[in-house]
Amino acid sequence: MRRSTPWLTAVLVVGLLVLSACAGANEAATGDDLAGFWPGLWHGFITPVSLVISWFDSGVGIYEVDNNGGWYDTGFVLGVSFVFGSVLGGGSRATGSRR
Repeated sequence: MRRSTPWLTAVLVVGLLVLSACAGANEAATGDDLAGFWPGLWHGFITPVSLVISWFDSGVGIYEVDNNGGWYDTGFVLGVSFVFGSVLGGGSRATGSRR
């Protein structure tokens, strides 16, 4: 066994606990005007800006709690992955490529 295995296991367990703490039913979403795919996509795009603003204004969140579930989540994840995927190396060239 490698020495990093306990460290990696601890990080994975803590990560799963953090993610499971966020899971649950959205009891606030009871109205007819719920955020769907397109608002989720937009909120995913503006996540970095919303995060910074939420540090200074407690009334601003990065995730809409009044959403319709799966479609909002899909749009949100696509928006976040577009922003952070392109910023964090999504456009980098593959290793081992020839010029």
